[in-house]
Amino acid sequence: MSNPESHDDDIVIVSTTRVACDGGGGALGHPKTYLDMGSDTSVTCKYCDREFRLDPKTVPGGHH
Repeated sequence: MSNPESHDDDIVIVSTTRVACDGGGGALGHPKTYLDMGSDTSVTCKYCDREFRLDPKTVPGGHH
């Protein structure tokens, strides 16, 4: 995979509260959908049930 996120049984650790999911299967995936955690620390894709969790080391609202 070309992104720096780590996968562990359909859990992806991310450093932003806004993520995109396409199912990860290329042509076998699903339409790309953008997910926003809002004030939560995780969000689940409605198509593939992959869970995206905010890295606990990430500063909420922080910018680089």
